[in-house]
Amino acid sequence: MPPRDSYPDGAPCWADLTTPDPQAARAFYGPVMGWEFEDLGPAMNGYTMCRSGGRRVAGLMPPPPGGEGMPSMWNVYLAASDVDAVYGRVAAADGKPVMGPHDVPGAGRMAYAFDPAGASFGLWQAGGHTGAELVGEPGAPCWYELETSEGAEADAFYRTLFPYEQEQIGDGRDFDYTAWKVPGGGDSPVCGRHRTGTAEPRWSVYLAVPDADAAAEAVQRLGGQVLVDPFDSPHGRMVPCTDPAGARLTLCRLP
Repeated sequence: MPPRDSYPDGAPCWADLTTPDPQAARAFYGPVMGWEFEDLGPAMNGYTMCRSGGRRVAGLMPPPPGGEGMPSMWNVYLAASDVDAVYGRVAAADGKPVMGPHDVPGAGRMAYAFDPAGASFGLWQAGGHTGAELVGEPGAPCWYELETSEGAEADAFYRTLFPYEQEQIGDGRDFDYTAWKVPGGGDSPVCGRHRTGTAEPRWSVYLAVPDADAAAEAVQRLGGQVLVDPFDSPHGRMVPCTDPAGARLTLCRLP
């Protein structure tokens, strides 16, 4: 598949891991995902690019100064051709602005916020860095999902930020799941929203692997935790798990 070099507004375009021990994260994700790593150095606050076959697919970073106690977690960024305009709508829609738009030299412009239920998300306006250069293949992200206890409210909030077309694919009660499409994103959804009973609303990342069962064994061998034994779904064989620092993710062998 050719490198991905653009994302329409509203599509998740990047994910990075905030972790207290980036070296330990490398020791885990390297064998599990087959990633190589590029440390961008002190000028970029120790940010590390994760590459698959030489292509950028994700990032790792330590907590920011003063945030040393924050939990290890994956962060998801939504593409925005005008970050300032989108960020300006967050508070009006009852979200919580956290980090205002600012330039990342040579890369792009970003902002960070919480939705009304408390799920954090980033906004990314591409410059030299457009986002993940590989998607939907082993070693790369393959899906992004908002887990929240407030389904309809979440749909409405994000629809204020971006022109999502949201389709209910469950029954709306026992299984409340909306698939989100965006203009310019083709016929396939770019992400989904799942209403759950989780106490921690969050954006989740799915990473593709060639063999889900082998990946589950590697997770356990390398100090992570498999939360649910590998199972088949219409979208592939799934392994919900955590890395050794407790960050949640789902590994997936695509059908």
